[in-house]
Amino acid sequence: MIAVIDYGAGNLRSAVRALQHVGAELVVTDQAAVIAQAQGVVLPGVGATRDTMQELERRGLIEAIRSVIRDGRPFLGICVGMQVLAEESEEFGRHACLGIVPGCVRRLPESAGKVPQIGWNQVRLRQPEHPLLQGIPDGTDFYFVHSYYVDTPDRRLVAGWTEYGVSFAAILAADNLMATQFHPEKSGRWGLHLLANFVRLVGAAAR
Repeated sequence: MIAVIDYGAGNLRSAVRALQHVGAELVVTDQAAVIAQAQGVVLPGVGATRDTMQELERRGLIEAIRSVIRDGRPFLGICVGMQVLAEESEEFGRHACLGIVPGCVRRLPESAGKVPQIGWNQVRLRQPEHPLLQGIPDGTDFYFVHSYYVDTPDRRLVAGWTEYGVSFAAILAADNLMATQFHPEKSGRWGLHLLANFVRLVGAAAR
């Protein structure tokens, strides 16, 4: 069973539909006790890191998320669900995030052109052997909607890069911790492929 965390994220329904499409058995929840029993967890997200952190704290979910990752259960953060893994964010004033991934969430530079980035962009894979990325070609286009990105000094965590005014981490992956800055649920064939890989990972971890 995969728990999809409901804290009011705007992309919740589309993420749920995409996961169901690839065969996931899931529960949508904002209860820490349910998350504690899940075999895998997905944290979707759109909007601002500050608002997301406030909602996670209000619902008592921060320690539940940290426990999932600490316990070795597969975890997938999507868009803002990736950004809140960082130590801190500069969005709407500097504030703390979950502190799981070293680094800071920063605004895309104005040199990128239009900010936010909205649309398809190429992802270059650095960890094509990671099970989340199995079968996905290097240079595949995925769908982005964001103004901020995770700036991490730990390049070992970066499984995929994208260029938009700056080179930034489009995919993070380290064992059971996985996250994408793009929206796999809006990325067509290869986005569904990535989600199917995650579902298989959860199944394998549960056996």
